[in-house]
Amino acid sequence: MSSQRSIVVTGGASGIGLGITKHFLDHDDTHVTILDINASTGAQTLTQLREEFPSASVSFEQCDVSSWENQAAVFEKIYKQHGRIDIVFANAGITEKGSLMPSEVDFDGPIKPELSTLNVNLIGCIYTVQLGIYYISKNEVINGSKGMVICTASNAGLYPFPMAPLYATTKHGVVGLVRSLARSLEAKQIRINALAPAVVETNIAPSSDLFKSMVITPMTTVTTAVARFVNDSSLNGKIAELHGGNVTLAEAPAYVDEDTGRNIETFWNLGYA
Repeated sequence: MSSQRSIVVTGGASGIGLGITKHFLDHDDTHVTILDINASTGAQTLTQLREEFPSASVSFEQCDVSSWENQAAVFEKIYKQHGRIDIVFANAGITEKGSLMPSEVDFDGPIKPELSTLNVNLIGCIYTVQLGIYYISKNEVINGSKGMVICTASNAGLYPFPMAPLYATTKHGVVGLVRSLARSLEAKQIRINALAPAVVETNIAPSSDLFKSMVITPMTTVTTAVARFVNDSSLNGKIAELHGGNVTLAEAPAYVDEDTGRNIETFWNLGYA
C-alpha cells in the first residue's frame, strides 16, 4: 500500500476543482487524481500542472460522474493503483439546463424537464459520496479518522435562487445529504463536509460577462475552507459558506418546536425511518 495520501477530485480539470487540486500539489506526500468528463481539457490541465508543479504527483482519469458504472470503475482503478483513497472531493457540477417555466410561444403541451443538472450535480455527487465512503472505510484510523469527503454545494443551496431553480434544488440536496450523513459517518470515523461558495469566477457560467456585475469570491477563500476542513478534526456535517474573503459555517435551521427535534432523535434511536 502506498504511503502517499490519495486524493480524488471530481471536476478537477477546471474551476473550483482545479483550485482545490493546486492546493494539494505542493505536498510531497500526496497524490491527486483528477476526474473530469472532458478528456482533452483533462490532458491539457495535467500537462500544465506538471509544468507548474514539476515534483507533484498527479494524474487524470476521464469520468462521467452521472454514470455509476463509469465512476465505480474509475474509483476501483484508483484504489488498485494507490492502495488507498483518503480524501474525496465531490465537486463536479454544471449550470442550469432547460427551464421549468412554460414557453410563451408555440406552447401546445407540457415538456419533459431537462434533468442533466440533477444527474450531474446531485445524482453524480451521491455516487461520488457512496464510492468515497466505501474506499475510505478500508483505511486504518490515523489521528481519530479514516478520511473525509468534501462536497461542493453552493450558497444557492442555502437560499432561494430564482434564476436557476433546478441548480438550486441540486445544491439544497447536497447540503441535506452532508448534514444527514454526518452522524452515521462519525461512528465509522469518516467526516463529511461541504463548501457553499457564493460567486466564484469559473467556466461553469454561460458567459464571463455574468461576472462583471457580481461580487466575486476568490479561489483563496475556497482553499482556506478546504484547509480548515482537512486540519480541524472536530468539523463534521458542516457547510462552509464562502463569501468574499470570509468562511462562515452555516448552521442548520433550528427545530420549529421540541416535538420535531424529539421525533428526529427517536428516528435515530430506532435505527430506521
